Amino acid sequence: MEKTLNIAKALSDGNRMRVIVALMEHDELCVCQITEMLRLATATVSRHMSVLQNARLVESRKESRWVFYRLVGTFPDLLRQWLRESLAEAPEIAADRRSLTTILSCEPDDLCRRQKKRKDSHACT
Repeated sequence: MEKTLNIAKALSDGNRMRVIVALMEHDELCVCQITEMLRLATATVSRHMSVLQNARLVESRKESRWVFYRLVGTFPDLLRQWLRESLAEAPEIAADRRSLTTILSCEPDDLCRRQKKRKDSHACT
């Protein structure tokens, strides 16, 4: 029961649901890419990602100064299907798809510079 409650709590936030859907469509995203998509401070994104990790929905790896996130290999198929079907027409998800097309064409360093200009001084650390 505890595992189900943790998953429900993790998905109770729209931004976290947006991240999960983005990770369903892209195998792996850097924290700077997620930050750019959500247009939130990196510290806020890190807290969201921590909640998703604690619910065992995502895992991370560090490569040099970059932190990459992906869905866990045991991500529930029924949850994946439910999210796909229930959010298929969500305008936020459509907007995220469009913005990720642009975001993924940028180098992580460029995203970090852009985020730092927005006064997010912890964009890449």
